[in-house]
Amino acid sequence: MAHASTTERRRARVRRAVKAAANGRPRLSVFRSSKNIYAQIIDDVAGATLASASTLEKDLKGSLKTGADVEAAKVVGKLLAERAKSAGVEQVVFDRGGYIYHGRVKALAEAAREGGLDF
Repeated sequence: MAHASTTERRRARVRRAVKAAANGRPRLSVFRSSKNIYAQIIDDVAGATLASASTLEKDLKGSLKTGADVEAAKVVGKLLAERAKSAGVEQVVFDRGGYIYHGRVKALAEAAREGGLDF
């Protein structure tokens, strides 16, 4: 069997810790690529995505200069918080997915907090 890469191991380690601390709360998972940033709120018990947002969406794509900067991450964080609220989600647990809590990942998290998500 192939061994997991360092990034995969780190992601798994973070995710394990997050799930242990979750206490039934859904997790806010972040994926960062070189051109875009994506976030979704996942209910791990049901295995379902409750809300999602990314810089690829039509209404965002036009208004953003690029999907790969802190500004874009803030917009996505705010949008995700609104969608989570309308889905009835207030409390989440933040899953940085192996990324350092810095820059775009941090901007998204702080915008989601401002938007009213509790974590």
